[in-house]
Amino acid sequence: MQLELFVNFDGNCREAVEFYATIFKSEVKNLMTYGQAPPDPNHPVAEADTDKVMYADVLIGGVTVMFMDMPTAYPLVIGNNISPTVSMADMNEVERIFSELKVGGEVYMELQKTFFSEKYGMLKDKFGVIWQILYYTK
Repeated sequence: MQLELFVNFDGNCREAVEFYATIFKSEVKNLMTYGQAPPDPNHPVAEADTDKVMYADVLIGGVTVMFMDMPTAYPLVIGNNISPTVSMADMNEVERIFSELKVGGEVYMELQKTFFSEKYGMLKDKFGVIWQILYYTK
């Protein structure tokens, strides 16, 4: 069993996945636009969607996170229903990742000691994704 997350965007998915791949020292894989998908007469691609990302994935902490731009026919509704949580045993990485994710975003809780972690923080990044970052020891 493995945990996977799917995060939707409104036309800026390519920028977002490249941003996340850089921060988490990973790479963008399997990027495909709607225009690159095999044609389906039952689901034609709108001209406005041809360059949007239909699928991309980034491996973050051993978990595949999947990303896509919503097609024009299904407008994106931004909410707080997806909150990726990244737990790390390296305090320096916790601080670096939190620091980089918060650029252009909004910090809900600065990194601080909690009852469950020596360092825990929550923020919304510049793409509207709410992240929880924490330090853990085994």
